[in-house]
Amino acid sequence: MDEEFAIKMLPLMGAIRAYHQHEVHGMDNIPAKGPVIVASNHSLATYDMMMLMTAVYLSYGRMPRSLIDRAFYVVPGLGELMERMGCIIGSPDNAVSLLENGEILYLAPGGMRESLRSSNERYQIKWNRRKGFARLAIETGSPVVLAACPHADDIFKVYDNKFTKWVYQQFRLPFFVARGVGPTLIPRPVKIEHFLSKPIYPPKMASDPAALKRQVYNFHRKLTRKMTEMLAQSVVPYTGPK
Repeated sequence: MDEEFAIKMLPLMGAIRAYHQHEVHGMDNIPAKGPVIVASNHSLATYDMMMLMTAVYLSYGRMPRSLIDRAFYVVPGLGELMERMGCIIGSPDNAVSLLENGEILYLAPGGMRESLRSSNERYQIKWNRRKGFARLAIETGSPVVLAACPHADDIFKVYDNKFTKWVYQQFRLPFFVARGVGPTLIPRPVKIEHFLSKPIYPPKMASDPAALKRQVYNFHRKLTRKMTEMLAQSVVPYTGPK
């Protein structure tokens, strides 16, 4: 992470936050110190995550570290740029290391698959088989703060397309058909709000593998249900430029 570079990016992120009238509800739910996992839904725009990371830094002076998909490295220079801003390739070892160092770990369990879903599935998460973050919380004893941001899904209209699904399934490439304002890729000026849950603490890790598996299943289900509820309660119909 290049903290000096990340700080230089603050004015740009400030302009983006102003464009989207960005607000964070429940900022005080993020612990002022110690490890914590912030788990959010994943939009196609993705930069809504950077808006929250910026807001957290301005509030606490702590720069969250984010896990990113290897697909970001398909675009020349993009992966390296994300690294300079505090992102790191998503892997169990990297995640554990960050939490052991007392960092704020920001992740989107649904990953690229969730971000590429069509607008017909907006405000929904695809966490059914994504239990890694729940296991990570249990193994490290880290609390989880859920960050619901439903209207990030309104920044772009994403079209359902069999070919783009095939490309992702075959090559894991983030290929999509979408538009912003009118026929352009200019982001819609959607008001973006993040709603943060209170810290959700995992159970003490069981020593028996079978018991641990049940713990992961139950904690994952608890987190998934809570996020689904938060997204549903936060939706306000978008009426801006289309």
